[in-house]
Amino acid sequence: MNWNRHSDLEGSHAFLSASKYHWVNYDADKLADSYKSFLATQKGTELHEFASRCIVLGQKLPKSQKTLNMFVNDAIGYKMQSEQVLYYSENCYGTADAIAFRNGMLRIHDLKTGKVPAHMEQLMVYAALFCLEYKVKPGDVNMELRLYQNDEVLFHNPEPDEIAPIIDKIITFDKIIRRIKEEA
Repeated sequence: MNWNRHSDLEGSHAFLSASKYHWVNYDADKLADSYKSFLATQKGTELHEFASRCIVLGQKLPKSQKTLNMFVNDAIGYKMQSEQVLYYSENCYGTADAIAFRNGMLRIHDLKTGKVPAHMEQLMVYAALFCLEYKVKPGDVNMELRLYQNDEVLFHNPEPDEIAPIIDKIITFDKIIRRIKEEA
């Protein structure tokens, strides 16, 4: 058999792909909702890339109460690093949208482009990862976490007793995963 070559598509997946076969059970409305969600996810990825590029270039956006503008302008104003990986192990790491550590103050900002309400726990995990990677005790730093979503900014200044249990859980769960990997 001479197979048709589709080298430009290798490694990619169509929306209606065999590997994501659940669509065969959808009706037209469910398909439309699912595809709109897919498009929103793509747009969110593009907005994150755009925001990161603006931060790296120091290009502020017009001052407004729009989520993206506030996120970019605040990150630039606080001289934050964009898209910074925080690493504890191959089992636990993540990428902070914007982060800075200066004069004993850890700032972590997260851009949310979806409609589902965001949760501060994600930023607290980033804070825990920062503490683990850079060997900083949560009580030795001040922290300000910000979520940017739906044209609002949510602030949280976690106490050390909020971050310490996350650190402990990361360490414990990482050990469990490592043990399972060794046994496999």
